[in-house]
Amino acid sequence: MATGVKPRVKAPKTAAVGEAVTLKTLISHTMESGQRKDGSGNVIPRSIINRFTCDFNGQNVIDVTLEPAISTNPYFEFAAIVPEAGEFKFTWYDDDGSVYEDVQSVAIA
Repeated sequence: MATGVKPRVKAPKTAAVGEAVTLKTLISHTMESGQRKDGSGNVIPRSIINRFTCDFNGQNVIDVTLEPAISTNPYFEFAAIVPEAGEFKFTWYDDDGSVYEDVQSVAIA
């Protein structure tokens, strides 16, 4: 597991049925590409978040595959329609097999 990894999510607590809401996510991660060398000339092993998904009540909203060129601390902002009250589940997958999750509930206003 990478050290210092912290997912953050900003999602509305309430929405109207059928409303498009904006979701913002950021995960603190160094995102080492595997192409740089350390001070001794050794290649620093690749360590990136390689996939990000968001589901709403079990239905996929977004599924992104990330490559080594992605920046440190990847940020995503996207819209999703809220058809009913429920939960958004955000999941980040790390090269080392670690999985980071955050769940945000949304109620119908």
